[in-house]
Amino acid sequence: MGLASFCSTAAMCILTLTLAGCQTTGPGALVISNAPTEISGPAASAIAGDMVSRLVEQIGPGTATISLKKDASPFGEALEASLKGWGYTVVTGQKTDDKAKTIALAYVISPFDGQILARLSTASVEIGRAYSASATGAAPASPLSVMQRG
Repeated sequence: MGLASFCSTAAMCILTLTLAGCQTTGPGALVISNAPTEISGPAASAIAGDMVSRLVEQIGPGTATISLKKDASPFGEALEASLKGWGYTVVTGQKTDDKAKTIALAYVISPFDGQILARLSTASVEIGRAYSASATGAAPASPLSVMQRG
């Protein structure tokens, strides 16, 4: 990894961690998800597929219901499809039974310095990664960042 790439990745990590603390609206609350609509469908699908596979490593296989606050972006649609592909039940905007194991999930997708920063947040874990995207897909451009909440 060259110095320019390292500096870009370091800046991305600092930005991600800075934003992580200011995008909640109260204790345990998650942000309303957002993603730019200009990300291509194939790039959104590639990023969602990678991020969900990494989320599964943190929260376990699809035995829970995911409560997703999503927007109408290609990423929001791709994320929901990927979660369902891993066996999760996905609810959007509905009240869920408090006795059922429900995991609230939010995401933020942001263009930064020619890359796309992706972040998935639950009450117990937050993961993030930078991607290089094109019209035909996306590839990870940084290591996965994992923050466990206690």
